[in-house]
Amino acid sequence: VIQSADVYAAGEVKSDHKFEEYEKARKEEKHHKHLEELGGLGAVAAGGFALHEKHAEKKDPERAHRHKIEEEIAAAA
Repeated sequence: VIQSADVYAAGEVKSDHKFEEYEKARKEEKHHKHLEELGGLGAVAAGGFALHEKHAEKKDPERAHRHKIEEEIAAAA
């Protein structure tokens, strides 16, 4: 024998499940967006370091080759 309360409770479980799926998808989307922003910041930092090494290469001729290599590594990153 199925009572109306049993049917209502079964409906609640489904709606909670959909809500949990929505929350999980939303958290995952936020996580990926955060990682994308961190990747962008890393690219900016690598670019800044490459510019720094290019400047150091001109300023420090004794270690110019080392600075040139570090500049190219930073540019590749």
